[in-house]
Amino acid sequence: MAHYKAADSKREQFRRYLEKSGVLDTLTKGEHGLGEGSSCPRRAPRFLKHHLGAATPENPEIELLRLELAEMKEKYEAIIEENKKLKTKLAQYEPPQEEKRAE
Repeated sequence: MAHYKAADSKREQFRRYLEKSGVLDTLTKGEHGLGEGSSCPRRAPRFLKHHLGAATPENPEIELLRLELAEMKEKYEAIIEENKKLKTKLAQYEPPQEEKRAE
């Protein structure tokens, strides 16, 4: 029975900690958001993160990858444009397709 009381004591201490730190209030606000909707959200963890303001801040690595992606897209567009110009220039020096078949 002493083991049972110790577990309850720790549980009560943890509950007080959650209350003092404001976690219980935040969870209550999140639950109110659930009750206000017409139906249960399909993705409860995402809903709670959004409503509790616990959306994780952007990882710096993600931002670097986004910048790199934008840079690569610009390079890709430049290469596509250069390719079009080179094809046009090459077409000036090559005989038309019909002349190639006759040979």
